[in-house]
Amino acid sequence: MTQEAKSTTSSRKKTPPPPARPGSHSSTATGPVFTHYQAAVQLVQQGKYEKAIVAFEKVLPSAPPEIVERCKMYISTCRRQLDKEGLAFLTPGERYDYAVSQINAGDFEEAANQLKGILADDPRADFAFYGLALLYSITGKTQDCLDSLSQAIELNPKNRLQARSDNDFQSMVDDPRFTELLYPELP
Repeated sequence: MTQEAKSTTSSRKKTPPPPARPGSHSSTATGPVFTHYQAAVQLVQQGKYEKAIVAFEKVLPSAPPEIVERCKMYISTCRRQLDKEGLAFLTPGERYDYAVSQINAGDFEEAANQLKGILADDPRADFAFYGLALLYSITGKTQDCLDSLSQAIELNPKNRLQARSDNDFQSMVDDPRFTELLYPELP
């Protein structure tokens, strides 16, 4: 290398990287993207799901990857909440079927709310007591299971026969109170 080339190379200054552009994928927890994200989260907390979806969708194009995933999760949660609010059942049987589907999906809180709603409308709905007994068996609430199943059987003795062959009561088979409830005729 010639002396002239060396002096040209050494006289060059290193330039710092350009500052992050708005909307760039920097992982700082400040700036307009994060502010809009926080505002959208507040909308979720206030139960304003439709507005929250719109807010999260506006954040998505310019958000860093870790915020993008959270936005998508919140959008999904908001849509589920809106679906629940839009539920309308023509019969208690439809509501019961929905509650069973929620048990199968693992949404035990929603299932319990629906079954208790049936009972609020009709305290003699034996099938709702039976559904609660199933739910309580699955979730390990032994006494609640026994109480609900007892109510279901008292209102409709056919529930006793149904429970004898129902695999969802598997967690209860070793409890003598459960056996006594299902087989009262045994000495």
